[in-house]
Amino acid sequence: MDLKIPKHVAIIMDGNGRWAKEKGKIRLEGHRQGAINLEKIIEHSVKIGVKYLTVYAFSTENWKRPEKEVNGLMELFAKYLDTKKKSLKKQGIRLLVTGTKENISEKLLKKIEETEKYLEDCEKMIFNIAFNYGGRKEIIDAINKIIKDKKETVDEKEFARYLYRPEIPDPELVIRTSGEFRISNFLLWEIAYSEFYVTDVYWPDFTPEEYDKAILAFNKRDRRYGGLNVK
Repeated sequence: MDLKIPKHVAIIMDGNGRWAKEKGKIRLEGHRQGAINLEKIIEHSVKIGVKYLTVYAFSTENWKRPEKEVNGLMELFAKYLDTKKKSLKKQGIRLLVTGTKENISEKLLKKIEETEKYLEDCEKMIFNIAFNYGGRKEIIDAINKIIKDKKETVDEKEFARYLYRPEIPDPELVIRTSGEFRISNFLLWEIAYSEFYVTDVYWPDFTPEEYDKAILAFNKRDRRYGGLNVK
């Protein structure tokens, strides 16, 4: 059976902390293992023909976590950019980091900018990391831009142009690991008609085989966008 591959897959990478706890490890070790697993999922996304992959790496609410964990996540992200950019380049993957710059150090912001620049000519797949991202924050920022432009009215199409990444199509498939049935402030505007797939598997254990299960489930969905599919 020929499977339809979603053009844009978005993933809420959940369960790192619980994975670590069950193994008697610190939470940060779960995040490290999650980063390692991300490499496999990126490679598989390219292999099966996904054109856009968005992952939820750090939310605007995650600042509420213990300072030690937050600092560890910032260091982990900086290390990821340093050590993986050549691999991403080799695979033809362009990197985008999407979110607000608030509270992010100048050093890390510069590293993000340099890495995006290094990979800007890659065309095989766009890898979009939602980092310091919040869906409500994105919508509020869009509204403030519209006000600044002194527009009295906008339609949905024009409003979407004010979002962080108007050049990226809306996700067709949203995957959430660890069994939680929540959106968690992720791409609130963009996922209005996305298909959802929730698995109990923690993110560090989410293998390419588990990924294929999500793709298979997606292929069984009847996508009507609010209309009727009359045959």
